[in-house]
Formats: sequence, structure tokens, C-alpha cells
Amino acid sequence: MVEMVNRPYASAFEAFAVKNPDVLCLSADLTSSCEIDGFRDRHPEQFLSLGMAEQNMMSFAGGLGLAGFRPFLHSFGVFLYRRPYDQLIASVAYPRRKVRLMGFLPGITTPGGMTHQAIEDVAIMRSIPNMSILETGDATEVESICEAADSIDGPVYCRVLRGSIPRLFDTPIKVGEMRELALGTDVLVVTSGIATEEALRARDALSSAGVSIRHLHIHTIKPFGEQALLDHIGSVSKGVVVLENHVVAGGVGSLVAEIMAENAVAKPLVRLGLKDTFAHGGSRGYLMKHYGLDAGALVRGIERIIGASTGIDEEALASARVDAVHSAVKAEAL
Repeated sequence: MVEMVNRPYASAFEAFAVKNPDVLCLSADLTSSCEIDGFRDRHPEQFLSLGMAEQNMMSFAGGLGLAGFRPFLHSFGVFLYRRPYDQLIASVAYPRRKVRLMGFLPGITTPGGMTHQAIEDVAIMRSIPNMSILETGDATEVESICEAADSIDGPVYCRVLRGSIPRLFDTPIKVGEMRELALGTDVLVVTSGIATEEALRARDALSSAGVSIRHLHIHTIKPFGEQALLDHIGSVSKGVVVLENHVVAGGVGSLVAEIMAENAVAKPLVRLGLKDTFAHGGSRGYLMKHYGLDAGALVRGIERIIGASTGIDEEALASARVDAVHSAVKAEAL
């Protein structure tokens, strides 16, 4: 059974911020929902509540960066780019301020429906000059996200997981690198965020079916290690499958496609994610299955690459749950 860690961001941010008095914690009326209510109560001198006014918070953060502070903005990811986009560009990205945007509830990790689901955030942030992008996939990466983000000279957008999170990795995020989780020779699987847990569910079944999987977990989406990816693609014979908690347009799948096209890599690519649709409300497990983001969808994508059926059914994948409570039962509240 995989270890589950409760609210790792809360303790990690507090430990980080108390060591760095020029770090300021900004909240946009979602303080407890972003696990910084304890920090607010214990360290009011480093906490600022900007209310439900994200545009003002973004401009204010740019000013704090100009004054030498390192503001960490906390909100649901969707509220850090849709509403304050102009302020994000003019006050943060253009002047390259050291502003850290901690975006919670990435993709379909919330039952809140389209108003709360950041499903196109990677596409938008990836297109913004000077912006870096990090994404957490387990408790260890959540625990190291503050240090990783703060090591970057410029603005950073982070997709942060909250609540009870599995610990999948032993080492912290190393900006610019990728995790090599398996080094098979048939199909390269590239995942990020919560999609990595789904790929881990499928790997044993795929191995038993005779499919050799090379698996990469991406936590640094921008800047990206292009040559490392090309080396891995060159090490598999069949092709590449990308699974991500995001629309297929503009995310990690598009990033991989761009690199393959620009380097004339003639291998099949399957991109799995939301297909030009908004998602409705529901539990994470239900939404991932309904929209084709789970282990079953990954298996079907690999079958398209190899041109054959693996014989892997839902029962086989259900028995490989990383953690039943986390994956099948627990639904994050708003």
C-alpha cells in the first residue's frame, strides 16, 4: 500500500516561508482551500489577504516583486490566469518578476465543473514569454514545489495537488529534469500530474501482456529537456503515448508533438486528454474514466500504437489501484 500524506503543501510552505522572510503569502479568498490558513494564523506578518480580486492581487504581486519581495500567490489554478490575464502579462510576465503562482485543483481534480477546472492552463502559460511551469504528481513533489519554484529567476506557474496525496517518489523536484520510471523498449509513455498514477496502475498489466513500456514523468513543463525526450523516443520501437490532465491542445502532448515534428521524428504519437470539451462535475475517478484520462484509456492508446489488443480489461486495472481510498472513493470538496 502506498503511503498517503495529508495536506503536504501546508507544512511544506510554512517550513519554507519561515526560513525566507522576504517570501510573502498572498491569498485570494481561498485561504483554507489552498491549505494556508494555518500559516495565516501563525505568521500574520508574512500573510496578505487580497480578497476575491485576482486582478488586483496579480498587479500587487508585480509591485511586491519590484520591491524585492518574493510573493507566493495562492488560489485555484483557474483563477490565476483566466480572470487576471492582462495583469499577469503586464505586471508579472513582461517584467520577469519573481512571482510564484500556486494553482490548486488542476484539470479535473475538482467536482466544481468548468468554472473551477483549469483544463487549458498549461497551453496558456506555455505560450507566455518568461513564464516557467511546474506540475506536482505526488506528495514528495508537493513538498518540494516551493523550493523548486523559488529557484527559478522569473515568474513560475505551479499545478499543485492538495488534500490526501500518495507518495510515489523518493526524491524532490529537480527543475529542468524528468523522472525515468521505466526503461522499456516498445512504447514510450509520457505522463504528468495525476496521470502518472494512472500509468503506474497499467504498467504491470502491460508487462504481463508482453508490452515493454518506457515511462517518463514530467514535472517541469517549461523549461523542458528536449534532448532527453528525443533520446527516449529513439530508444523505443513502436511510438509514443502522452496522458495528461488537460485538454489535448497545447499541453504536454502538444509539446511532445512539436519536438518530434521539429526534429523529423517519424514515429506514431497518441495524445490522451480532454478532447475539445469542458468537463462537468463529478468525482475524480468518474471524470478520468468518462473523459478518457485513466489507466484504461492509456491501455487503449497503447493498443493503437502497437496495432494489437493486449487483452487487458477494467478488472485487471482495478486490482492495480495505487490506493483505493485515494483513487476510487475520495472526492475533493471545493
